[in-house]
Formats: sequence, C-alpha cells, structure tokens
Amino acid sequence: MKKQNTYVLLFALAFLASCSSSKMVSTTNKETKTPFVWEAASVYFLMTDRFNNGDKANDQNYNRTKTSGKLRGFQGGDIKGISQKIDEGYFDKLGINAIWFTPIVEQIHDGVDEGTGYSYGFHGYWTRDWTALDPNFGTKDDLAALVEKAHAHGIRIILDGVINHTGPVTPEDSVWPEDWVRTDPECDYKTFETTTACTLVKNLPDIKTESDQEVALPPFLIEKWKAEGRYEKEVASLDAFFERTAYPRTPKNYIIKWLTDYIADYGIDGYRADTVKHTNVSVWSDFKTQCEFAFATWKKNNPSKVLDNNPFYTIAEVYNYNISAGKYFDFGDKKVNYYDNGFNNMINFEFKSDALKDYEFIFSKYATILNGELKGSSVLNYLSSHDDGSPFDAARTKNKETATKLLLSPGLAQVFYGDESARSLVVEGTEGDATLRSFMNWEDIKSNPATQATLLHWQKLGQFRKNHPSIGAGVHQQISAQPYVFSRTFTKGEYGDQVVVGLDLSIGKKELSVGAIFDNGTTLRDAYSGKTAIVTNGTVTIDSPFDIVLLEK
Repeated sequence: MKKQNTYVLLFALAFLASCSSSKMVSTTNKETKTPFVWEAASVYFLMTDRFNNGDKANDQNYNRTKTSGKLRGFQGGDIKGISQKIDEGYFDKLGINAIWFTPIVEQIHDGVDEGTGYSYGFHGYWTRDWTALDPNFGTKDDLAALVEKAHAHGIRIILDGVINHTGPVTPEDSVWPEDWVRTDPECDYKTFETTTACTLVKNLPDIKTESDQEVALPPFLIEKWKAEGRYEKEVASLDAFFERTAYPRTPKNYIIKWLTDYIADYGIDGYRADTVKHTNVSVWSDFKTQCEFAFATWKKNNPSKVLDNNPFYTIAEVYNYNISAGKYFDFGDKKVNYYDNGFNNMINFEFKSDALKDYEFIFSKYATILNGELKGSSVLNYLSSHDDGSPFDAARTKNKETATKLLLSPGLAQVFYGDESARSLVVEGTEGDATLRSFMNWEDIKSNPATQATLLHWQKLGQFRKNHPSIGAGVHQQISAQPYVFSRTFTKGEYGDQVVVGLDLSIGKKELSVGAIFDNGTTLRDAYSGKTAIVTNGTVTIDSPFDIVLLEK
C-alpha cells in the first residue's frame, strides 16, 4: 500500500509539472517516422453520447422527453465533443492512433423498457434510418470535420456498423416490412440457425440477412425522405449502386450500400461490425468488398488527403470469440472462419481472463498465435467495454496493472473511454449495462491527483506503444525472468523497430540485460523516466523512481 501511495504522489507531481509547462507527455522525433500499422493500433472506444458535449444546442430532439432509467437517456455527448478533444490533443497524449465510437445514424425517435428501465437509443444500436445521422449526435458536416481533424493528427476513424437488426418498435417507430425483418422467434443460441435466424431479444426486429428476395423500400422511409426533400437523390444513388454491383435488392445489400456511403463520402478508415455472429455469413464478404471499393473511391477523389497505403480495416464483434480458437468460431453444429469472410480482426473476449496471469504467459501466448496461425490478421484486446458486465477491474483498483497488461500486449489494444482515468464502472441505481456507461469523468482529470497519476501512466505507455509497432505487432522474446525483461522486434519492408522492456523492477538503480537487441555503445532512452544510458557488456543501468523501464534508441 505504501508503494502504491508513493506512485500516486510521484505521478501527481509529474502530471502537475508537465501541465504547467504544457508538455504533459512529449512525443519523440521517432513518432513522425513511425508507420501506422493496424496490427499494432491503439484504439480508443467511446460511447458518442457519453464522452464530451461539444454542442448543447443538439441535446434535445424528436421530443425525447420521457423520464428514463438511470443512465438510459441521452446525456449530450456528440461528434463535436470528440472533435474538441482531438483539437485539445487529448488522444495524442494518450498515444491513440484510432478512434472507434458507437453508431451515429438516426435512432428510433421513441424509447422502450427492456426490463432495465425506460431507455432511448443513446447507444446508437437502435437504427431508424441508416442514411441519416441522429441530430443528438450531430450532422454530416460535423462528421466530415471530425474525420479531417483526426487525420491531421494521424488518427484513424472507425465507425460502428449494425446490419443485424433495426431499432425496437414503438408508437412512434413502426416495424419494417415483413420481407425485411422477422420479429420472432427469439434466439436460443444452441445452433447456427438459432443464433442467426432469430431476434436477439423481444421487440428487436431481425434483418433477414439470409434472404435472396428482392424488396422495395419501406413506405415509412419513402415518406420520410420525401418530407426531407431527398427522395429522388437517395433513389438515384441506390439505382447506381445496384447497377454497378449487380447485387439483388435484398435487405442486407441496401444496408451495405448505406453504411459504405460514409466511407466514400468522408474517408472513414475502418468499421467495427456489431453482432456479427447473428447474421448470415455471406453478409461480411460482400460488406468488405464494398468497403474497399468505397475507400478506393474516396482516395481517388481526395488524393491530397490520403494518409498512406493502408487498406480499409474491419473488426468483427463475434460475442465470446477467443484468440485460443484461432480462426474459427464454433456454433456447436458449425464452425465459421470470419477472417476468411470479410474481417481483418476479431474482438478477443479471452483477454480479460488471460490478464489474470503473469506478463510472460500473456505476452508469449499472444505473440505466438499472432505470428503463427493468425499472422496477417489480429485481435482487439480489451479489459472493459460497454456491454461486458464482468470487466477485469470493475472496482478500478488495478489501474496501473490494467494499463501495463493491455498496452504492452501483442494485438490491437482497446482503451474503453475512462479506462485511463479510472471512470467508475459501478454506479448505484443503474440496472444492467448502464453501470458501464456513465459520462466521462473530465472533472476528475482536471482536479483529482490520483486520477492524474493514473492518466499519466496510461499516457507514457500509450506513447511508447504508438511510437513502436513492435509492441503490438512484433516478435516477443523473454530476455530474463528475474528481473523480468523482454524484447520486441518488428520489420516491414525497410522499416525496423526494436525495444526492450523491464517490468516489476526495483525502485532506484537497476541493471537490465538487452540481450542481442542493441549493440554495445548504443545510447538508449528510457521512455518512461526520460533517462538515458549506454549499453555496456550487453546491459544498461537506469536510475529512476519507477519499476518500469521502456528502452528505445
């Protein structure tokens, strides 16, 4: 306990000092030379409505004034709020190079009670119109500005796409036609069929993604578009899409078209696909094809805005997929390889249990799989999320350990908003997943020394990870077990990256072996303390008040 208090004090002093000099965590020259590598990305996942309110004028729309359950109504977060934090450099200081936020398309106008209190679609997963943004989140001009700002900071934008279902039916929100959706039975998850051709919960109409039947536009959507003065434009765009692709006008293909328009129009860099295992498998290969076409179209139309040659990136949420399963997800009666069906990446639900083990177990396991069976693909690791009711550290008592294990592990790292600031995941009076979805604790970051200490640790590790693709995408090698020291190495074309990391070291002076990674006479910098040392007889000596050393050239 005494050691932990010492850390809080040291970090708080460092945080305050850095704030006063406006150099909270400076980036190294290496950052400008480091290529962006998706397999090593640090992804910040935020709930659009719960992150930052950048425009109070859009807080109330569609007469959404009914009293909701605690944390189950709109709270004001929006696209402008995200842009504001990009402008402030918040993500830069955290070492974030990709931002994923919850869906921003127009939600149902009313709300429902699913047994956890009256709820509105603040979370973005209850779509009413895929072609429009919900005014609570902002406008398409806001989205265009956000993407431009993010790209100027070297940050990629990942949208969250839902093809599986519409929003619930309410007195204000009619059900989609029968040839578009099914309203029963509910899924029992025992087979592939009873996981895909069913509704996730009662009153959540399921898109017939397996259907080959051509369908007409829903009457309510036609009426809506005409009232908004854009019916002819939308129909012409649909006609052009179906003529180009020769796809049948099935429900899934309409939605694929609508979602990929955001790529062609704004230069979105990736999609996280929601509830993937509940849809027909063929959806995602077609989705990826059209994502790539839309991305190429945007690049062709905006040559001066293209960041690099990275392809469009797709992440699958297949609930309960584990990295140990390799490329396949087992439904019991059928196994599906989603990597070969449209996805570069799968969200890894196993990481939070692996995080209970020691560093070497985690690092060697993940590096072996990612450089073996999953080479060329990756997983997205997380320790807390918006719908996982058993996070790694619900009480927020292991903030330092959480950051160290997540940010130094091979694979992509998902930083859930507030992980870095110990935002509370236990909120009294909430029901269900609402406890995970409180508003971002900006006031704590501003005034609480313990929160500032936590944030500074995440920033230091995040900057190191961002500057060194070897952390997320490299080859791992333990150098010594006691003290625990390891190396990571990564090569891509002519680019090479090598680092040596020591964890759980002694406070004060410490000697580390660098193995064969760095030659004698090489000057190394400890990115954690800022100290430098010269390699002598295969070792370096660092004198710092921390138990972590992050060695880089």
